[in-house]
Amino acid sequence: MSETRSAKRYIVSGMVQGVGFRFFTQHAAETLRLSGFVRNLLDGRVEVFAIGTVEQHRELRRLLERGPLGSDVTEVLEEPAPVETQYDGSFVINPTA
Repeated sequence: MSETRSAKRYIVSGMVQGVGFRFFTQHAAETLRLSGFVRNLLDGRVEVFAIGTVEQHRELRRLLERGPLGSDVTEVLEEPAPVETQYDGSFVINPTA
């Protein structure tokens, strides 16, 4: 089991705004002990930046694909990202970008 931490950016599409998706994501990330942020995008998608282990990322993606009650996730894009140390130790909801 690897403890190496890496960063990933997830872009979630579908009915993901106005349904508590950011709060759902923040709760999931805090439960999984991930660092990073979630924010709405102007085009109706949600962006998630997370720092964690391979196992933490795997579980986060599973949860993002499901989403909260009332959401309808149609796609989750995932890409590696550079680690942004300002998010170390916390997972926050950022303003819409």
